[in-house]
Amino acid sequence: MLKKAIVTGLGTGYLPVAQGTWGSAAVAGIFLLTAILTGCDLLITTAVMAVLAAAASVGCVALGRFAEQTFGKKDPEKCTADEWAGQAVALLLAPISPGESHGKTLLVVSIAFLAFRVFDVVKPPPARLLERLPHGWGVLADDLTAGAYALISVQLLRLLL
Repeated sequence: MLKKAIVTGLGTGYLPVAQGTWGSAAVAGIFLLTAILTGCDLLITTAVMAVLAAAASVGCVALGRFAEQTFGKKDPEKCTADEWAGQAVALLLAPISPGESHGKTLLVVSIAFLAFRVFDVVKPPPARLLERLPHGWGVLADDLTAGAYALISVQLLRLLL
């Protein structure tokens, strides 16, 4: 039961349609809640996302073979721990500031969320190639790459605006 909870991103993998999007949305929600509760403290939100990315990554790699055997395919849709890790990477160092409006924070999170989902679906190089890695590594690596691309995009957008 615990193994399934981990690989399905605390059950987000069981939600109907676009499970990866649900997993990403859960992480975006955790970020927003953390930002609101801490007054947009960048150090705390970054620490929470780093811990979440690390924990989801470890769970995904450690239980990748279990996920494939349980759900009967490589990189099963129900396994959303990889989206949790990738979305958390996309939100590392998100450009928020103490005292700014919740609307601006929501905009930053929305952009990071959309960027991650686009990169996760499109899988620009080397993401698609990394899917070929064995078991949990293949499940995870493309999402970490998509998360890194989203992180870079959000930071570049912040510099341009």
